[in-house]
Amino acid sequence: MKHPLRQHIEELIDLTDKEFDFILSHFGEIKKRKHQYIVQEGEFVNKEFWVLKGCLKSYFIDKAGKEHILQFGMENWWITDYESFVKQTRSKTFIDCIEDSELLYITFENREKLTSEMHKMERFWAKKSKIGRIALQNRILSLLKNSTKEQYNLLLEQYPKLFQRVPKKMIAAYLGVSRETLSRLNS
Repeated sequence: MKHPLRQHIEELIDLTDKEFDFILSHFGEIKKRKHQYIVQEGEFVNKEFWVLKGCLKSYFIDKAGKEHILQFGMENWWITDYESFVKQTRSKTFIDCIEDSELLYITFENREKLTSEMHKMERFWAKKSKIGRIALQNRILSLLKNSTKEQYNLLLEQYPKLFQRVPKKMIAAYLGVSRETLSRLNS
């Protein structure tokens, strides 16, 4: 059986066994328990994480103390504070585990090294970046043009397993509505 990361990468590029072993040698693995942070606001982020198992959330807390969820991360998803990771600046977000999680990570230095030594991975991350920009554009468009009910239904249609794994209050924080508003959508 193929390693899950290899399956993920091979959705976009083909690899030999030797190439995948080389790629994997650039990654580390960590396990985190529910409610543990992998990123905290204000720290420098030197790792990009790929979720082997579990569920995480990326969020910020506004001046009024309200949580705003930017992204969830489930199996086969990448997550980090990308501005901090790429620019090597302080993080503006928190990322913590909603469930016990197993993660692979690659440091900024190892990613740079890997992409310079293996152009297939440079192409892989370029393709993933394009896919991510499309997803972000679609999320922004949905926020701007769809009603909360339409946003909720679209999220449910795209990620039905998410609704089985995260509390409704987190879905509300992702959609930018109160828990009460979300409850009214379900009635």
